[in-house]
Amino acid sequence: MKAVRFHEYGDPSVLRYEDVEQPVPGAGQVRIRVAATSFNSVDGNIRAGFMQGPIPVVLPHTPGIDVAGTIDAVGDDVDGIAVGDDVIGFLPMDGTGAAAQYVLAPADALTPAPKSVPLADAAALPLVALTAYQALFDHGKLTAGQRVLINGAGGAVGGYAVQLAKNAGAHVIATASPRSSGAVTSAGADEVIDHTTTGVTAAVTEPVDLALNLAPVAPDELASLVTLVRPGGVVVNTTVWMPAPSDEERDVRGIDLFVRSDADQLARLVALADGGELRVDVAERVPLAELPALHARAAEGAVHGKVIVVPSAA
Repeated sequence: MKAVRFHEYGDPSVLRYEDVEQPVPGAGQVRIRVAATSFNSVDGNIRAGFMQGPIPVVLPHTPGIDVAGTIDAVGDDVDGIAVGDDVIGFLPMDGTGAAAQYVLAPADALTPAPKSVPLADAAALPLVALTAYQALFDHGKLTAGQRVLINGAGGAVGGYAVQLAKNAGAHVIATASPRSSGAVTSAGADEVIDHTTTGVTAAVTEPVDLALNLAPVAPDELASLVTLVRPGGVVVNTTVWMPAPSDEERDVRGIDLFVRSDADQLARLVALADGGELRVDVAERVPLAELPALHARAAEGAVHGKVIVVPSAA
């Protein structure tokens, strides 16, 4: 089969589109014929060697944490899933990824694919939607009637965070650039702050219950978010190279989010999508052979929105 792998850490030129052996599922595993994976910024960080501590991978490594596809073979000790089932999942971050025609996956990491979007497009859902869900509800404990600030809402995680927070009955304040402000508004934001012209701390005039930071902001800007949160509230931060700020005197907690695979949560997100309450947006569809070029564009800051990566038929 065809796959994209890197045999050494480095810039996007280390990625190779090459022939590899088709994998065979072991106990608890299934093999998926990949309809698509997606590009996530962590893929570039893993490839560059920046994540060797928290996410050690074995070289050569195939990237691609998200997967959407069809079960092609089933290993021993697998129940409730069968050949021919369409599934999506968030694969182990330190394992072999889905930038290939076939991939092995733990059966318990998978959930039935949504019916309301094309199977390949469903690869845009797992990692980013789970990040948004876990930030808002596992860590932020967001409930109806609360106020939430989503800093950096114009990206893929932000699009889901705005929708999920609005669905939960929260008042949503979002920061976005002019390029993405329309999408953020259509996702349900009650207020949109143009962060290119307005300081966030000046624009948010009433305290929020939860500040969710999704943007690679300067340390002082990240620290300033804690001043916008009411006593007893929380700052959740996804930019893990900077710790989330806190204020012990006012009981404002700072939480650094490390997203985890959760098939039950993913099933809830699929149900929301199929119920018309969660929109799955895909900005681009790129052939697998062009994944190295996609990594290069991303390194230059030239990738906007969620991009799925589609292998050719085996």
